[in-house]
Amino acid sequence: MGDVHDEKLAKLIGYNIAKQLNKKGKTQKDLCKALNLSSSTVSTWVNGTRTPKPNKLDMLCEYFGCERDDLTTDEKEVRKRHSISIPVYARVAAGLPLEASEEIIDREEIPEHWAEFGDFYGLRICGNSMEPRIVKGDVVIVRKQEDADDGDIVIAIVNGNDAVCKRLKKYAGGIALVSSNPAYEPMYFTLSDTQDIPVRIIGRVVEIRGKL
Repeated sequence: MGDVHDEKLAKLIGYNIAKQLNKKGKTQKDLCKALNLSSSTVSTWVNGTRTPKPNKLDMLCEYFGCERDDLTTDEKEVRKRHSISIPVYARVAAGLPLEASEEIIDREEIPEHWAEFGDFYGLRICGNSMEPRIVKGDVVIVRKQEDADDGDIVIAIVNGNDAVCKRLKKYAGGIALVSSNPAYEPMYFTLSDTQDIPVRIIGRVVEIRGKL
């Protein structure tokens, strides 16, 4: 009987080969033809009863256009290796404005390549004005930026130290910060208000990570 670790690795490689075939829209027969392999050999790989030798593994990687890790490592572990950690901050309101806090309460992983497009941070929601889409306890991943498009969900600082998560609406004479929960009235600000109060956008929500 084979080693348990080897059996697990064989199953994992088989699963990943099948996944790569599906991703490319190819069949086992296509793979056999392209790499001059017997159908029985490929079948044992995909079924997880045998593992490809190193040279065959490299041939598979070249065919799929992937790295060895993509075939020999769990998908979650691959994502973790190609990710970066960002801080999650506390006390961001999704209801009545609460005082913004710079206390780091947790960390989240985001894809490494996101760093090419700016700086990111996480904020934990502690109100209910963005329900049902965003609920208390959710973490939103935010790209740091000082403006956003009409309809974007943003994090804004109101009156210097109150952070809110709202949908941004733009008008000729000003902006509104709008809740998803109809129980909350929109917060309207003229262009003058945005300067005098002030109202400042500090980021755009790019992902919502439910925690319940």
